Amino acid sequence: MEIRIGTSGWVYPPWRKTFYPEELPQKKELFHASRHLTSLEINGSFYSYQKPSTYQHWYEETPPSFIFSVKGPQYITHINRLKNVEDSLCNFMASGVLLLKEKLGCILWQLPPSFVFNEEKSQRLESFFRRLPKTFSEAARLAKKSKRFTATYPQEIVESIQPLRHALEVRHHSFESPAFIELLRKYRVALVFADTAGKWPYMEDITSDFLYLRLHGDETFYQNGYDSEALKFWAQRLNTWAHHQRPRHWQNVDDGTSFPDVKIAFVYFANDLKIKAPRDALQLQKILR
Repeated sequence: MEIRIGTSGWVYPPWRKTFYPEELPQKKELFHASRHLTSLEINGSFYSYQKPSTYQHWYEETPPSFIFSVKGPQYITHINRLKNVEDSLCNFMASGVLLLKEKLGCILWQLPPSFVFNEEKSQRLESFFRRLPKTFSEAARLAKKSKRFTATYPQEIVESIQPLRHALEVRHHSFESPAFIELLRKYRVALVFADTAGKWPYMEDITSDFLYLRLHGDETFYQNGYDSEALKFWAQRLNTWAHHQRPRHWQNVDDGTSFPDVKIAFVYFANDLKIKAPRDALQLQKILR
């Protein structure tokens, strides 16, 4: 199993003179981060549509082997709450995200804490999952339907059968349900393993051929970094999954015996007001080596 480790975002003033060298120009921060980490999670796409030129710049500024994950728009998840998503999905796919090409590892969808899993929401989720494009070519076809953006993707993207991965992060304990896990597996959407110091549910059910971990803090949400023992814990867990085995005290909801062939894991630190996130990511990389 390939393991990609990084942070949620990379433009934070507290990182300057700590993670970033004092003399480094701000415009070179992505260049620096992508030479020390193996992946980054793009958060700006959650708050507003990014420009095609921005995605193109991110692609060109990073090494050939680098991978991004992109957070889906809050307009879809938090404002429309997965209702009437067709136009918004088309706009998102037409905004330039596909210009990341082979560096687009996954699209993250995050539900708000007020989104409760019940029969009606289950149907809404399934309808949303059915609409999610599974390949670049499917996404490009959606992009052509956008009424807001004119998608000008090159033919290599329009015809690409490169898979599009999708992951879902939930923030309500009603999702601790075998029915929800079954729904994710049906559409091969990965459940996000979100460490939130117990604030929101933590489940380790593997529902696709990749893993997606978001580490917000193990003691207090967004308020602490991970000490060496905690990082060793995560390294051990990742190594266990990498060998297609179940870790000790596996925190799963579904008791099924199937264990998918997991090909890649994305691990992002989003903790301690961002100050210690890059330090923790670098340390986890070092332990795993």
